[in-house]
Amino acid sequence: MAGGTAVAWKLDAFNDNGEPMSFGTPRADSGKGVAVPQPVGGGVPEVQMPTGPAAEFVRANRLDDGTEIGRARVSGAKSGFTGDVWVWAPKEYKDPRYARSGFPVLIALPGGEGYPVNYWMGTDLKLQSTIAELAEQGRSLPFVVVMPVLNPDQKYYYDGSDIPGQPKMGTWMTEDVPDFVRQNFRTFTSRDGWAFMGSSSGGFVGLKSVLEKPDRFKAVIASGPDTRPDSPLWKGHRAEMEANDPERLAQRLISRGGPEVYLNFQIGTKEGGRAALEQFVQRFGKGPVHTTLRVIQGGGHNGRSYVQGMRDGSLEWISKVLKAPVPTR
Repeated sequence: MAGGTAVAWKLDAFNDNGEPMSFGTPRADSGKGVAVPQPVGGGVPEVQMPTGPAAEFVRANRLDDGTEIGRARVSGAKSGFTGDVWVWAPKEYKDPRYARSGFPVLIALPGGEGYPVNYWMGTDLKLQSTIAELAEQGRSLPFVVVMPVLNPDQKYYYDGSDIPGQPKMGTWMTEDVPDFVRQNFRTFTSRDGWAFMGSSSGGFVGLKSVLEKPDRFKAVIASGPDTRPDSPLWKGHRAEMEANDPERLAQRLISRGGPEVYLNFQIGTKEGGRAALEQFVQRFGKGPVHTTLRVIQGGGHNGRSYVQGMRDGSLEWISKVLKAPVPTR
């Protein structure tokens, strides 16, 4: 027992998690982002440089390739909710060749309570290392992965929505979190650089967010999700619940004729819910709503199975419809 304690102490002595870190963002007192030259012929530049003020990050994890996962406390100006957000930037982000390029953003949402921790911030599920590996192979974009808390507490599930009388978790997820990212990272101005991924309840929120705000988000990898809102907090608020129903949102998008969205569903052979997803794809996979369903052989209702599905093709599928960073020559 004494030997185990000594080993643990040695590991902790060299563990710098919790220490301040930086992704190379502007100083907190800069106030403004760096201007990007206007494209030839005028128009709006595609790259959005960090606007500031810079957040204060502490290191939460470090990958074998030296990249880091940082955590920041974010006060949502629009939702009024304050919560933690974790971020991982790929090695390309600090490469001088990409210093003037935007990066695609993947907002990764957990299943379960998603509070007080977003489990994608750990390295055990290998989300970030899988993206890094596939990016090296040309099978994935080098996403900036953003991992906010999903719910405001552990008592209820809030459907990633602004339920009357409750914390505005829909506004938090689709406005405050992206605003925080734009303040601190080089992104793209158009929706072509913004997507979600999520498992279980997080998959529902990602799916709903893309269908609700297709002018801001283009695609989602939704793994083992429900397709209808089911929070008990909707009681007495049927109209608001229906306004956050992915099936109604998909039909509205079809009726309007766009914008086009790309929905990648994943489901394991060892979990339930496949029939519901097949029905969703059959009913709503038309017109501007592009769908695909990846069945993960031997997969269960868990993050490891869903990362395997992403490795097997879902990351490549979503990468083809999003904007890639461009190095200078």
